[in-house]
Parts: sequence; structure tokens; C-alpha cells
Amino acid sequence: MIDPLRSRLSESNAAASIRYDRSRVTPGIVHLGLGAFHRAHMAAYIDDLLGADPNWGIIGASLKRPDTRDALAPQDFLYTLVMRGGSETRYRIVGALLDILHAGSHRRNLLRWMTDPAIRIVSLTVTEKGYCHDPATGRLSFDHPDIIHDLAAPDNPVSAPGLVARALDLRRAAGIVPFTVLSCDNLPENGRTTAAIVTEFAARRDEKLARHIEADVAFPSTMVDRIVPATTEEDRTSVAEATGRYDAWPVVTEPFTQWVIEDRFTAQRPSFETVGVELVADVRPHELKKLRMLNGSHSMLAYLGYLAGFEFISDTVADPAFRDLAHTFMTSEVMETLPPNIGDLAAYRDALLDRFANPALKHRTWQIAMDGSQKLPQRLLGTIRDRLRLGLPISRGALAVAAWMRYVSGIDETGRAIDVRDPLSARLRAIARSGGSPDNLVDGFLKVHEVFDTPLAQAPDFRTALIDHLESLVHLGAAQTVRSLAL
Repeated sequence: MIDPLRSRLSESNAAASIRYDRSRVTPGIVHLGLGAFHRAHMAAYIDDLLGADPNWGIIGASLKRPDTRDALAPQDFLYTLVMRGGSETRYRIVGALLDILHAGSHRRNLLRWMTDPAIRIVSLTVTEKGYCHDPATGRLSFDHPDIIHDLAAPDNPVSAPGLVARALDLRRAAGIVPFTVLSCDNLPENGRTTAAIVTEFAARRDEKLARHIEADVAFPSTMVDRIVPATTEEDRTSVAEATGRYDAWPVVTEPFTQWVIEDRFTAQRPSFETVGVELVADVRPHELKKLRMLNGSHSMLAYLGYLAGFEFISDTVADPAFRDLAHTFMTSEVMETLPPNIGDLAAYRDALLDRFANPALKHRTWQIAMDGSQKLPQRLLGTIRDRLRLGLPISRGALAVAAWMRYVSGIDETGRAIDVRDPLSARLRAIARSGGSPDNLVDGFLKVHEVFDTPLAQAPDFRTALIDHLESLVHLGAAQTVRSLAL
């Protein structure tokens, strides 16, 4: 048994595992939203380049809770990155994080760093809901509580758009070159979407600031790809046993990783190309392929798998009917909506299914099912909308949306409550309680304008497909519904 007090991961016992002189590393990036994905993805890429260029260390910021700082501060902000393949597990120590600030208690210090000339990039992984926007339109939600607060108290922002706008304003006033804003979240055209949101926020306060952001600040779009489950106590124990050091918050991921960035930066950027990042002129084709094939099928498997009683995605895909559903959805519904000349889509599909099936990666269906009201528009509804426009069938995509409706109703197939985590969960439960029959439920959910735009909500073929699928999910259950499609 490893004693966490005597064998805690730290610079003193892990220096030999870090491949560069960490004392030479200085901050060049502030990252907002310091979750597991960032630590398994962007921070690992930055860690790879710090030996050649130590001026790109990361100051991380947690916008909501201090638990990441509380876990990593006693271990000098080091953590273990665990990469689990089918039969091999590899461990590495990541030292790219130099400090972690909790925005709630260190806001002044966070803004000080964001205004420092040494900071040339502010990056974000705040999840879709962190942008305080309407996912159906991509516009800023001015009735969001955090936006209401930030417009009333711009010097003390709590939202990601408010923090970015305030820091850019302070830099403008001080004559400091603006930083590049680098979104790494699963938003359609995430750079352009982030630019529109931040500019829209700024315009409500100061038109000159809005014009400055439009003219002088780069918001390159990106595509990020790596599967990162939530860390468990079992993970902590296995890391301690394998390394001899206790890590309060290791990160577990798959060997695969990909990052595509539009090469548009306001000032300097790291030599991303030296560590495997793809720099392109236009990320949209890459992003569309990933959002619709990976994220769309992932969400489909999460909702249907959870309802069918599967805890993990790997268990769900191990069922031949569910694997066939995801395969057919990508092949027959998604791939026809994608632009040409973006690689071998069949090979990409097969690789995705193999990644989903990785038994060493315990990615919970419940975790992927979170925040569906923010995710559906870009993961599933774009595909459905394009197919309706072309007069093509939407059966499997509509099944995924119906499964979301069944899931957010809050009661599973055994009558137990579902812990639905979603910004709109109270409204969604209210619709479910008052809905009654499947057609009434569908009509109630289609009125949620944050998810469904008016043309899609009024499309008769979409409504009919949703009612049919919801009827089957309620009366036959998810497993039987999926198997009936495979017949």
C-alpha cells in the first residue's frame, strides 16, 4: 500500500521522469477550464515541446471548482498521464502546468496573468455550456446568469466570454498586443463561434472594444480528438502501484491523439508542427468529420447504451447490434453529408469503432450523456438537417435524438431515477412530467429552441420519426429497439 503522505508525486521524486529542465519553463499560455481533457491533450502536446522551447508553460484556471488546484498544488502541479491500449499501459509525468488558479478566489491574479505580455495564447476547454450561448444559433445568451452578472460587473467577470473580453480590454488599454484565443471545445467552427460570442459580449459594453477584437484578435478554429474518461479511485490505486508514487489526480486516456489548428495567430505561437499538430488553412472539413462521425455516434451509443443498462461505451460496442447501429449510422447517414477529399471515411469509421471498443478505457455512458442540450445541435442535428434537405432517410439519427429525449425524462427502464446533468435539466424534466404520450412528449421537446431551430422543429418527417422511435423506446426498451433495426 502506497502512503499518499510519504510518497506523493512531486518534483523531488519525479525530476528524472521529466524530459526537460522545468526550472527554465516560463508561462506563455493561460488555459481556461482545466479538466481532464486538456491535461490529456493540449498540455501533453505542450509538454512535448518544452525541451526545445521552454517559454510556453501553462497557467491553468478552473472556472467553477477549486478541486483540480487542491489536488495538484501539493504535487507541484505535476500529474501522471496514463495511456491504455488493448494490452499495453504507459505512464508519463507531465510538467507543463506551472500553476492553477481558481477563478472564484484568484480572479484578480488570473486577469493579471491574462494581461501579461508573456501570455500569447489564451486557450479554452470549458465544454459547450461554458460559452454561455444558444447552441441552436451560436449566439450569446444574454439571459444567461453569468452574462447578466458580467455585463453588470465587467471588472469582476465569472464567465469565459467575460474573462476573455475583460483581459483583451486591459491589454488594449495598456498597449499590449492581444493574445490569440484558442478554443479546443467541440463547437462547430469553434474559433469563429468563439469570436462571435466574445465580440457580441464586448459590443454590449464598448463598441470600440468590439471593433478592436474583430480587427486585431485571432480566433483560429481547431479540431481536437482524444477519448478521456473521468478518473476513478481504481485509477489512482493502479497508478500508485505501477509508479510507486501517489497521484491525487492522474488522467487516463487512449494512445490515439489528434489536434488540427488553423494557422492564424495574433502573435507568436509554439512550434506545434514539431510535436505532431496539423496546421491547416481551414479546419472545417476535419471538424465536421469528427463532430458528426465520432461525437455523433458517441452520443448515440451513450444514450441508447445507458438506457439498455450498459455502464461503459466499450460494453455497449461489444454488443453486435449496437456496434452495427453505429457502423450503419456513420456509413449510411453521416458519410453522405460530409465534403469530398477528407480522407478514407470507411477507414476512419472502422478506427473509431475499434477505439470505442477499447476495453482498457472505461468511458462511462453517463459521462458522455452529460449536457446533451448543448451537444446535440452540432453532433447529430446538423446531419439530420442536411439529410432532410436532400430528401434522405434519417432513421438512425432520429433514434439517437429520441433516446436523448427518453434519457432526459429522468427515469430509466427499471423505474429508477437518472442523474441527468444538463443546464436545461429542470425544463426537460418538466416537459417529461407533463408530456404523457410519445407524440406530446416529442412536441414538448421540439419547443426547446436552444436545441431545435424552428425549421427543424417543424419538419414533419423528423417529428414522425421521433414519435415512432420514442414509442418503441418506451414500450420495447432500448436494447430491443436497437436489435429491431439490425434485422
